[in-house]
Amino acid sequence: MDKNTIEAAREHGIEMAEGRISRVVPLRLRPGTDVLLGLTEAAKRAGISNGVILSAIGSLNGAKYCDPVELPTKAGYGYGEVLHLTGPIELLNAAGIICHDDAGEVNLHIHVTLGDRHGGTHGGHLVEGTKVLITVDVVMAEIEGMVMGRKWSEELEVPLFSPRQE
Repeated sequence: MDKNTIEAAREHGIEMAEGRISRVVPLRLRPGTDVLLGLTEAAKRAGISNGVILSAIGSLNGAKYCDPVELPTKAGYGYGEVLHLTGPIELLNAAGIICHDDAGEVNLHIHVTLGDRHGGTHGGHLVEGTKVLITVDVVMAEIEGMVMGRKWSEELEVPLFSPRQE
């Protein structure tokens, strides 16, 4: 993707870059593992700071997540209080991005779709404290040729995905 395409996209409110998947890393999280912390550790150990969670399925011993709510910030919205589901929960899907901040610290942003024992569905932004029940099977991928940064936005007062070309 050339600079003109990237600049033209920016004029339409789009921040974009181009890269390619260079490798795929499948992994399994064992019972009791904190899903977010486990995935962050796996990304670090695999040396992935620019990547994606392609697929994640499994079972959870409860779940902790949050959803957007109105807040008195510049953006007017943000993530609300942590929501809790108890008991066995099916992880129907998790997807997200593996980014890093300016200091190079790996930072994951993951959203989940969940199923409870009554067939109800829930979903939102995964937070720490969600533990594996039996297994969580994950496929993550590394992306080369671009930077998948995450930066604090003074304008919106939230951390934002900030992709850019290398």
